[in-house]
Amino acid sequence: MKITSYGINAVNAYKNQVRNVKSGDNKASFADKIEISKTAQEMQGVSTYSAERTERVQQLKADIASGDYKVNARQVAEDMLKYYRF
Repeated sequence: MKITSYGINAVNAYKNQVRNVKSGDNKASFADKIEISKTAQEMQGVSTYSAERTERVQQLKADIASGDYKVNARQVAEDMLKYYRF
């Protein structure tokens, strides 16, 4: 059986759909917007963390090189147990 649209008003719901397009101010509402929270802004402003971390790493490197760095084996074992138990 062959179906054709001869003599029948073909229905195309998408073709006859009316689009309400307003002036250019409506285009701005569809644009992506980014809002950064106050906490994130504060985190961006804090650069002392990286400076403190760099200083701490340098101190640890110096202690390891000189042999003054001591590892508390009991504390390491306890922390490992806490990590794997939970």
